[in-house]
Amino acid sequence: MSDLKARLEELSSTAEDIVDRVGQPLKPYIPVIGRFLIVATFLEDALRISTQWEDQLLFMEQRRHFPYGLSHLFLGLNVIVMTAGSVMVIAKRQQDYAVYGLLGTVVAQALGYGLVFNFQFFLRNLSVIGGLVMVLSDSFKQQRPMFAALPQISETDKRTYLQLAGRILLIFLFIGSAFHGEWSLSRVLVSLLGLVACVMVAVGFKARWSAMFLVLFLSVFNILINNFWSVNHSYFKRDFLKYDFFQTLSTVGGFLLLVNMGPGGYSIDEKKKAF
Repeated sequence: MSDLKARLEELSSTAEDIVDRVGQPLKPYIPVIGRFLIVATFLEDALRISTQWEDQLLFMEQRRHFPYGLSHLFLGLNVIVMTAGSVMVIAKRQQDYAVYGLLGTVVAQALGYGLVFNFQFFLRNLSVIGGLVMVLSDSFKQQRPMFAALPQISETDKRTYLQLAGRILLIFLFIGSAFHGEWSLSRVLVSLLGLVACVMVAVGFKARWSAMFLVLFLSVFNILINNFWSVNHSYFKRDFLKYDFFQTLSTVGGFLLLVNMGPGGYSIDEKKKAF
C-alpha cells in the first residue's frame, strides 16, 4: 500500500512538472485573463441593460412595480457601477472598492428582479461572488495597515481567509449544474468526477490541479450547452443561455485566479509544505 502511495505521488509530481513547463509561457497572462473573465458577466449585463433600456424600464415598472424615476435610477446606477467596477478590476485599480460595488449590484439585482428565491440563480451567484472574493484577496497582498499601532488582523490573514471563502464559493455553480437536467450514465460519471474535484478545491488538496480540471470542464460545458449564438435571436431561451454562458465564464475566471494564486494558508496543500 505504501509503495502504491509513493508511486502515485511520484507520478503526480512528474505530471505537475510537465504541466508547469508547458504552461510557463501563459503564466504571466493568467491573472489578467482571470480578472477579465470574472467581470465578463457584469460587462455583458451593463451592455444588455443599455441596449434594451426601454424593455428594462417596462419590466421594472410593470412587473416589479418600480415607481417612474426610481426604475431609471436603479438601472442607471447598475450600468455605471458594473462598468466602472469591471474596468477597475481588469486594470487592478482600487480593486477592493470595485469588488464592493460589484457585490452590491449582485444583491441589488437579486432583490430588484425578484430572483432571491430562485435556487439556480442563487448557486450561480455564489460562484460569481466567489470569483470576486478571489479578486479581493489579491488586493490585500500589497496593502499596508492603516493604524499600525492598533491590534488587527494582518493583511496575510485577511488574504488567507478570503482565499478559503473564495474557493468554497466557486464550486457552487458546478454543484448546481451537476444536479440539474436529465441524467445518463456519462452524466453521472462526469458529475462524480467534477464533484471530487470540487471537494479537492474546497479542502485545498491538489487545489491547482483540481481548479485547472474544472476550468477545462466548465469551458467545454459552456461552449456545448450554453451556445446562445446558435439560438434564434427572437427566442427567449437565447437570453437565458447567454446569461448562463457569461456567469460560467466568471466562475472559470475565479478558478484561473485560484490556479495562479494557490489555495492559501488554510488548505491541505499548504499544511503539507509545513511538514
